[in-house]
Amino acid sequence: MAEEKNNNQLNIELPQDVADGIYANLAIIAHSSSEFVLDFIRVVPNTPKAKVKSRVIMTPEHAKRLLGALQENIAKYEQQYGQIKFPERTVSFPMGFGGGQA
Repeated sequence: MAEEKNNNQLNIELPQDVADGIYANLAIIAHSSSEFVLDFIRVVPNTPKAKVKSRVIMTPEHAKRLLGALQENIAKYEQQYGQIKFPERTVSFPMGFGGGQA
């Protein structure tokens, strides 16, 4: 019996400007019945304004897959490097963005 080729292979292109990445230290998440909106923001100390650097919109199913992938990767990270600890002092950000914050 001959082997079938996997035609479902996905080639992913990573353009250089995207590969360089965007640094964000705040994520604000909002949702509707059909989508999740993740806004990634860079907050700079002593600056009264912060801009959204990137926005990702996805279906609820993809958001749940992302959650699972993050949980799995955090577990692997902590197994290799130790537990991720939060600083005792937390920063308060204004609410009113229409969703939770992470």
